Amino acid sequence: MDKTTRFHLAYFLFALIVLLVVRDVWQQMRQTETIAYSEFQHYLEQGRIAEVTVSDQTLTGTLTQPTASGRTQFVTTRVEPDLARELQKSGVRFSGTVDNPWIREILSWLVPIAILVLFWSFLLPRLGQGQGGMMAIGRSKAKIYVESDTRVSFEDVAGVDEAKVELREILAFLKDPAGYGKLGARIPKGVLLVGPPGTGKTLLARALAGEARVPFFSISGSEFVEMFVGVGAARVRDLFEQARKAAPAIIFIDELDALGRARGAFPGLGGHDEREQTLNQLLAEMDGFDSSGGLVLVAATNRPEILDPALLRAGRFDRQILVDRPDKLGRVQILEVHLKKVRLAPDADPEQIATLTTGFSGADLANLVNEAALIATRRGGDAVTMADFTAAVERIVAGLEKRNRLLNPREREIVAHHEMGHALVALGLGGSERVHKVSIIPRGIGALGYTIQRPTEDRFLMSRGELETKITVLLGGRAAEVLVFNELSTGAADDLVKATDIARSMVTRYGMDPGLGHVAYAQEKPRFLEGVGEQPSPLPMSEETARAIDNAVRALIAHAFERATAFLALNRPVLEAAAQELLRRETLDEPALNGWAARLTPLPPLPQEVATGEKVGVIDH
Repeated sequence: MDKTTRFHLAYFLFALIVLLVVRDVWQQMRQTETIAYSEFQHYLEQGRIAEVTVSDQTLTGTLTQPTASGRTQFVTTRVEPDLARELQKSGVRFSGTVDNPWIREILSWLVPIAILVLFWSFLLPRLGQGQGGMMAIGRSKAKIYVESDTRVSFEDVAGVDEAKVELREILAFLKDPAGYGKLGARIPKGVLLVGPPGTGKTLLARALAGEARVPFFSISGSEFVEMFVGVGAARVRDLFEQARKAAPAIIFIDELDALGRARGAFPGLGGHDEREQTLNQLLAEMDGFDSSGGLVLVAATNRPEILDPALLRAGRFDRQILVDRPDKLGRVQILEVHLKKVRLAPDADPEQIATLTTGFSGADLANLVNEAALIATRRGGDAVTMADFTAAVERIVAGLEKRNRLLNPREREIVAHHEMGHALVALGLGGSERVHKVSIIPRGIGALGYTIQRPTEDRFLMSRGELETKITVLLGGRAAEVLVFNELSTGAADDLVKATDIARSMVTRYGMDPGLGHVAYAQEKPRFLEGVGEQPSPLPMSEETARAIDNAVRALIAHAFERATAFLALNRPVLEAAAQELLRRETLDEPALNGWAARLTPLPPLPQEVATGEKVGVIDH
């Protein structure tokens, strides 16, 4: 007999007992008549009382002859004898009433119990609902999906073909564990998806579950750690216990770095026993389950460098899959997935949009398509055009237009010459990035104008000459200000930061200074963490070397500024005329800029040679 059957049987027996008690009380009430005490005395004088049972408050007995209602049993409430005699003399019909203290006694017990039961069964689960209920605080909060819930397959994931190939191997094992392991191969116990935010790590895990058609336990690493000691470890145990019962299954832990941070990494800040206990329990569970049973652990993080080494050793997270930002072909594939949801105009070409969005992640591209659709809706269009996508790119990389930020004529003139200085230097010196647009319409938080450059192709290496050209373009705005107005302004603050960062990287990371030699003076940071604001940490060096580094950085920037100034001085008439047109039109697009480029006199190019792909460049002020 199972638990459910025993539970139902107990309810049935309880109901039967209650029914019998109620029936007996009801029968007794039907056979007994309540009479007045004066009537009892009258029956007593007539000799109709057969027997009486006397208690402190009542008289219960049997009559020799039935009453008018046909009942022979009676009950009456006693009255004080002296008072009864006086009332009888006066011929008054009287009866007595007695309080029922047992009712108050019962209520004094039942009411507090009822309140406690109500509070426990109704209020407490809702007060603890954010933690899964007070009674379930040690249970895993993993959301369980089946294939019909995820509704995602590998067809919905684009731009990460290499990662999909790796995961298909896991898929083949889940579908046929015996056949896949016939040669003695063992599937990896854990798969760690590593990559920047927004590249589709979570989507890949859900697609794996959708393709495998197995239960998918999804939970975030932060949901394990609570204020109560031991809760995280209990939730890890409960999660793996549920998954073993549902095997074959997939456990997916998102943001693993919240749970798996290296133990003892920051000794000066004190420990965190609860997090370490949870991590220890996870390590023990990963050692304890057999992957041949069809249980696979998948996790995702964008900070693998802070994970505990014990997590990454062989036998735990055996396989690490990089889910990087997509290349141009990957961006086209991602755009084709998202563009199915919007109505496109004939001129909206995924190839052109992909060219505009170098360095965008999958989430960035989804946001771009949505922004373009919103812009088209706002202008009342019937379809989303290429111009809408261009405006969406500008809004994402440069910020929202601030047309209510009015500049005085002097400031507008300085900004116009500054932006045309950037644009003309970029057009005249060439390189891998074309100038897409120049504008003096303020955007974002502090940009008074902007110049947008886009790469002609995905780049993974840059030569010294190309890096020097980037610095020269960044300093073109300040060179134009000095050349035309013979003074400096605060508009080049962001340019100087970017130019200095590139120059310092050339000297300390890429070994491009002949005087300092082929030596790295700063540690390289992981590529997938670019953009999070972490600067390379300097390696130990002498004061003399640090001084030489500063001198080399200063020399690179000074040479780039002189080159930009010389080029703009050679083409000053073009600079003046183009700045006046920019003041008149406020925005110049690529065809208009190409017309000015044809009138430029070029400088001799610099020699060429290292370093990194970047997003669409925006020079703002």
